[in-house]
Amino acid sequence: MIQQIERLARRVWMLLGRGRMSAPANDAGPIQILQVQLGKDETRDHLRRAAEFGFTSHPPVGTDAIVLFPQGDLNNGVVVATNHQGSRMKGLQPGEVAIFDNQGQSVYLTRAGIVINGAGLPLTVNNTPTVTVNAATKVQLNTPELDVSGQIKAGGDITDNAGSNAHSMAQMRAIYNGHNHPVQNVQSGSSTITTNAPNQQE
Repeated sequence: MIQQIERLARRVWMLLGRGRMSAPANDAGPIQILQVQLGKDETRDHLRRAAEFGFTSHPPVGTDAIVLFPQGDLNNGVVVATNHQGSRMKGLQPGEVAIFDNQGQSVYLTRAGIVINGAGLPLTVNNTPTVTVNAATKVQLNTPELDVSGQIKAGGDITDNAGSNAHSMAQMRAIYNGHNHPVQNVQSGSSTITTNAPNQQE
């Protein structure tokens, strides 16, 4: 009886293992394959990594790994959890969520709103026919230059140099279309003269 209990205890003990990735992951196939060092003298190869649908990552060497061995079969391990201590975001508040990598890039769902950190790298949106932003107050772009390759359309007025210019472009067009110039010293014949500044200033 004691032997049976000991045998069962060993099998239960062998169901789970904890270690660290000791080689780069094989990310080429339908499921990721890892190598994990479980102890000083024990390394397991060809461990399949089960990830949630819709999410994928390529953990770096040195990542912590929790390995499940179904029925205690050490040749059929599955990695069910990973954690890279060096790049894990810290100090999150209860309920907050973050997606991050080991370069410092992150999408952080904070209590105050969503924060995207590009870590000094480009941010690109590809393969979409339209991008729609529904903002109740405004969209603010803090950048020294805005480049647009196509047309710009606006449903409202456009004001340039908004800090010093009191007129929108529509107002300036109205002034331009209706302005006139005083002409002094009118001469007959083929003489050409230069008019004064317009009466209506933009």
